Amino acid sequence: MRRGLVIVNTGDGKGKTTAALGVLFRAWGRDFNVRMFQFIKHSTARFGEHRAAERIGLPIESLGDGFTWLSKDMDETTALAVAQWERCKQAILAGEEDLIVLDEFTYAMHYEWVAVSDVIETLKQRPEAMHVIITGRYAPQELIDYADLVTEMTLIKHPFEDQGIKAQPGIEF
Repeated sequence: MRRGLVIVNTGDGKGKTTAALGVLFRAWGRDFNVRMFQFIKHSTARFGEHRAAERIGLPIESLGDGFTWLSKDMDETTALAVAQWERCKQAILAGEEDLIVLDEFTYAMHYEWVAVSDVIETLKQRPEAMHVIITGRYAPQELIDYADLVTEMTLIKHPFEDQGIKAQPGIEF
């Protein structure tokens, strides 16, 4: 019998979403029902992962207005995050997927738009075999304590910060 895991990819290094997409792709290859919800990223985003997902029929649902720290309307940014959490919560409790990714979701908890206690309570009610992956910086300690697997990506060197090289297609987006 499969036991669903709660997996958290956090830290200031690159690779949190990329790692989650790798697991999503692996699970999809084993005929799991998979779904990805993205926070922060704009609903019209067309990054590489969106293009690839469309080609193979993997659902990625984005609802955000871009980088949180650049928001011109924090009330709208907050409302989008709360609305996306409600969609995620419904999907988790419906139990139709084997794996759900909540990408960049830690920000919604970090900025207290979504209560960590509500997230953990929802995770406790998920089907026993459902895996949930949560990504983003600043994972709250309560979530870290609850999770089965936590990986912290640590920044050692970055091309933009160290050499001024801008984000590269296929690598960062």
